Amino acid sequence: MQKFSYQNPVKLIFGKGQLEQLKNELAPYGKKLLLVYGGGSIKRNGLYDEVHSILRDLGVEVTELSGVEPNPRLSTVQKGIELGRKNEVDFILAVGGGSVLDCVKAIAVGLKYEGNVWDIISGAAQAKEAAPFGAVLTLAATGSEMNNNSVITNWDTKEKLGWSSPLSYPAFSILDPVYTFTVPKDQTVYGIVDMMSHIFEQYFHHVPNTPLQDRFCESLLKTVMETAPKLIEDLENYEYRETILYCGTIALNKSLGMGTQGEWSTHEIEHAVSAVYDIPHGGGLAILFPNWMKHVMDENIGRFKQFALRVFDVDPAGKTDKEIALAGIDALRAFWSSLGAPSRLADYGIGEENIELMAQKAMSKGKLGVFKKLTKEDIVQIYRASL
Repeated sequence: MQKFSYQNPVKLIFGKGQLEQLKNELAPYGKKLLLVYGGGSIKRNGLYDEVHSILRDLGVEVTELSGVEPNPRLSTVQKGIELGRKNEVDFILAVGGGSVLDCVKAIAVGLKYEGNVWDIISGAAQAKEAAPFGAVLTLAATGSEMNNNSVITNWDTKEKLGWSSPLSYPAFSILDPVYTFTVPKDQTVYGIVDMMSHIFEQYFHHVPNTPLQDRFCESLLKTVMETAPKLIEDLENYEYRETILYCGTIALNKSLGMGTQGEWSTHEIEHAVSAVYDIPHGGGLAILFPNWMKHVMDENIGRFKQFALRVFDVDPAGKTDKEIALAGIDALRAFWSSLGAPSRLADYGIGEENIELMAQKAMSKGKLGVFKKLTKEDIVQIYRASL
């Protein structure tokens, strides 16, 4: 394995009834808070009122930013920065899923930056400071509750960029599986696809001697796969929600990738699609990931063979290594389809018309791919295979 250092400053507060810990976690901060949430589901499930009750008890002055999009937009981030400055907020609280947290991370660094926050998101500038923030999570998917990653869409330029900063970790994240009960089936499935994709992106590498990392990834995938079919048939089952919620956190708190070199190109390829068409991120990944796998598998057939044997229990009898690897990829596609995930871009009404544009946007940083270095033509081929 490669040499590495690892540090994660997030305080993870997990389990039923843990919202009460919000009182203790907010106590060290000031009395002016920016509350950020999405489309209103937290009002329907009662979480909004519960949070406000705690904030009233603390004597906190609350400014609200609602309506954060599933693919959070730069314009919403800028609105949050304006509200935060106008009201001189001391702390930001994200209540919602990964999109809300992604938005808050950008607001946090933007509050302390004199220029356009897009400079930081695009990599033209580095954050030097950030306002403190925390989270109450309502969706198992992105792992944003325990990492410093964020993805923001600039709708004017049709760019969707991932970014991170050492300053964009939450101070704390509260995860109560009960608040994920009302997540509908389709969003639950998208979250499962997203967390599995995060595991793949830390599993498919060329670094030798990573037996423990491999087993971590494989056991996590098996746990998700055993639980997911049961969960989508019983959306308010506490134990299933609890397992999937914790799996989503571990999938991207960066512990799986210690000593390896991750492969994140499929996320970038999907970002280009949802930047142009605004489709659900998990839906896009379900379509694209198996086709990326088939496109790059010859770079390391042994790793794909291992994946097929250990994760999907493919029977190797009478098969070549490549046939075993392909059977594993086909098994992944079949599993996601069994959950109800889309399998073709046509499922979202997407055809060939913007393939060149999307490939260009996917290559916006000038290079893509670690497992296999991808050219623009490689990406075009992956898109065409996904039609």
